[in-house]
Amino acid sequence: MCKYKFRRQFLQTAVPLLLTVSIMLTGCGQTGNSNSPVRPILPDNSPDSSTVSSGERLPDPVTIVVEDDSTPPAEGMVRSRLTNEWVDADVAATRPIAVMIPNEASAIPQYSLSDASIIYEANVENRMTRMMAIYEDWQNLDKIGNIRSLRDYYAYWAFEWDAFIVHFGGPFFINELLAQPDTQDVDGTSGSDEAAFFRTTDRNKPHNAYASGEGLQKVIEKKGYSLGYRGLSDENHFRFATKAEPNTLGQYGAKAKDATYIDMSGCYPLTRCYFEFNEDDGLYYRSQHLSGSTDGPHIDAATGEQLTFKNILVQNTFHEELGEGYLAFQCHDTTRDGWFFTNGRGIHVNWEKTSDYSATRYYDDNGDEIILNTGKTMICIIEDGDSFTFH
Repeated sequence: MCKYKFRRQFLQTAVPLLLTVSIMLTGCGQTGNSNSPVRPILPDNSPDSSTVSSGERLPDPVTIVVEDDSTPPAEGMVRSRLTNEWVDADVAATRPIAVMIPNEASAIPQYSLSDASIIYEANVENRMTRMMAIYEDWQNLDKIGNIRSLRDYYAYWAFEWDAFIVHFGGPFFINELLAQPDTQDVDGTSGSDEAAFFRTTDRNKPHNAYASGEGLQKVIEKKGYSLGYRGLSDENHFRFATKAEPNTLGQYGAKAKDATYIDMSGCYPLTRCYFEFNEDDGLYYRSQHLSGSTDGPHIDAATGEQLTFKNILVQNTFHEELGEGYLAFQCHDTTRDGWFFTNGRGIHVNWEKTSDYSATRYYDDNGDEIILNTGKTMICIIEDGDSFTFH
């Protein structure tokens, strides 16, 4: 089977005890080229990482947070396949939802985004970005969104988790994919699915549509979809380290670069998101400077919390323009690379996805599959040729 199956077919058819240990990071990391269309956002007291090469400055000490998580907090809890956190067994056995969430000035703030276990971000038309949030424990959420339309490449990432795709319609070229027998979605533009959604009066269409966990479950059950996993996706999607024995990337020596600040503005020029590592809790905090809005933390309106992640994956991806500004990303590939960031360090990786429901797997330069740390993951899909910086 051709590794470019989806793209080619489409084109042919149109932290309870805390301990801390200190490690020394080595080098200063960077990637990309000098032709980035937007100058990276950097702290006033920081060197421009686009002009600093590895070995030009001393490594910075970073504190790694360690927690004894060997025992579940309550009887009957199991490890999540999405985060490796302890979750109730019924939560772990329930398929997740994959929700299409816009990320532009008129669409913020979003609600319940901090509850997502995994978030994908990629460009859509006109260099805007759209997020797909994968929720594991979703049935008790009152307000999710707002919610916008689907693009077909997000569907292939949703398939990896055997997720119900939650969206408000989409362009014509998603129709064939949605019509496949195994695709299960909840569409706000469909009369049969409208009970899952509601609109608010605090903003105008199309940015006022939301879903509730209760409503989604009712529609899913009415449509006869199975809440349990169907055996289509890989049960072991990511490899995880425990909080008691975290992956510091120290095994990679000088190949692991200093990465306490990651700036994606060269790839997402309208979102201009960036991540800052916090040693106190070992998480990356997301901020952004959306076009037409102010620069600041990316906040979930439902909780008042800033979005944080334990792992960040950046994935270089072949893309094409389909016309009318629409993009197509090649989700099936074995030849592309990227970066993996955790605990204030980063390493170069290569990735592959070989079938619709198979996991995208990431490998270090030795050919070994990488080990993520327990917690939430952000996956930034970027177009080949775009650049980002980190230091």
